[in-house]
Formats: sequence, C-alpha cells, structure tokens
Amino acid sequence: MVRWLRLCGLSFLLFVFTNPAAAADAPDDMSFIDAHVHLNHAETYLKLMDAHNIPQAIIFWGRSSDNETLKAQAAAHPDKLIPFISISPERRHYRPFWQSGDTALLSELEDGLKSGHFKGIGEISVAHFPARGFPEADFDPLDPMMTGIMELAARYRVPVNIHCEITRLREFAMLLEKFPTVSVIWAHGGYTPYFLAKRMLERHPNLTYELSARTWRRHPRSPDYTILRDGTEVWPRWLQLIEDNPTRFVVGTDASQRRVEWDRARIEGVQRVLQQLSPATRRRVAHDNILTLIGL
Repeated sequence: MVRWLRLCGLSFLLFVFTNPAAAADAPDDMSFIDAHVHLNHAETYLKLMDAHNIPQAIIFWGRSSDNETLKAQAAAHPDKLIPFISISPERRHYRPFWQSGDTALLSELEDGLKSGHFKGIGEISVAHFPARGFPEADFDPLDPMMTGIMELAARYRVPVNIHCEITRLREFAMLLEKFPTVSVIWAHGGYTPYFLAKRMLERHPNLTYELSARTWRRHPRSPDYTILRDGTEVWPRWLQLIEDNPTRFVVGTDASQRRVEWDRARIEGVQRVLQQLSPATRRRVAHDNILTLIGL
C-alpha cells in the first residue's frame, strides 16, 4: 500500500513537471505581495492579508490617510507594510502646486525620502480620469513637477508608481526615455490594450507593468480594462505576454477597505490570474519583481 502511494506521488510530480498547465492547477498557496494598496483602515487590510496569505503590501495613501499615516502604520507593522510617499495632485492641498507649476512642493518629497522611511514614490496621478470624489488630473508628464519627482527618484534610487492615462502616452514615453535609470511602475498598466502594452514593454526597459485592477472580473469604468476574457480566464495573448516578459509585471489589488467583500474579491482576482501562470513566472510576478524594485 505504501509503495503504491509513493508511486502515485511520483507519477503526479512527473505529470506536473511535464505539463505546465497542470502545474498552474496544482495546489498552491497563491501568495503574493500586494503592490498597490490604498491604506485607509490598516487593521481591516491586515486581517485580509493574514486570511489570504499576503506576506507584504506596498501602501499608498487613501481618502482617510496621508504620508504620516503610512509612516506610522509601517513602523507598527514593519514586516508587512512597505510605504511609498506621494505628492500627487488628487490631494486637495497639493493640487494648487501642480496647477501653478510650483516645484517648491518637491522639498517635502525630498524630506520624506531623506528620512529613509519610504521605499518608493507613488501613486503619482499625473493624468487620471475623474472618479468619485476625485476631479480629473491632466498634467503633462514632462512638466517640471513630474521631472523633478523623477530626478529625486534617481537621486535616492527608488521606484516611482505613476498613474498615467493613454491620453498622455506620448509624453509618458518621453519621460521614460529621459530617465532611463529610474524604475517606473505603471499603475494599472495605464489600462492599455494588449498591443500598446507590448509596445511599451519592448521600447522601455525601465518600465514595469502593474496589473492592479486589471485582474478584476469587471471594472466600473470600462469592461475593456480587465485582462480576463470571461471573468475567469486570462486572454491567451495577455498570458503569453506575461510569460514572455516574466520580470516586467507585478500584481496588486488597488484595495481601499471601503468594503471588505470588494477587497476580498480583488485578492481572489489576483490569485485567479497567478494560478494560470507557469510556476517560475508566477514566483517572479507575485513576489520577486516588486522586491527587486524596492531593493529588498
């Protein structure tokens, strides 16, 4: 009986290693580092992290938090929460600086980076379509404010998470070319269609494509934003793009703790995508790539 069980076990392992699709369906904890969380209620998201085997999360501010809040929460949970600092124009206090081109705001960003508490910059919404409670941001990625942010990122060797709609794709591409040594994480991948995602990855080696909100079953703004073709299965060409560029993608939820069931569904969406990747690619997309970007 024992010998038979051992033979079955060996047969299963052989099947998995010789069949990548089967490996994706094999039992796995599907853990991942959440590269995009708006931390409004820390305890709520920490409980979700524990329940869904999320070891760490990159945290940005939200409606009920700011840079100081993030710093305090990261200090309280240093093994779990990794804070990014932001001077993004969706904050009412910061918007006038962007509107007037007053780069004095950059000194606040540099002070935060000097402190060593923050591992990156973002989310910076240089071009962002309007959302509930958030007026449209449409600033030139090549303006002094954004280039100043990139200069600080280069000086302090940290990545920048940028939300830039494809309406500003030309200027965004020029920004990437102007700062080739700065690692840029493109929030939600700019919600690009496949062919633009492929083009941007091919032309800009310093660009990492972030899949937060792209793994949702449905997106409230547009059904075209998801990479799932039926709410479950990743479109084959998107799957192949990730497999062909395993070091260029990270995953996130865009969680905000407004409703626990929403964030839980977002977590499950990420895991649904990860399950369809080969084991080697999954490990990079789920863990290794974001750790490399933040220097850990």
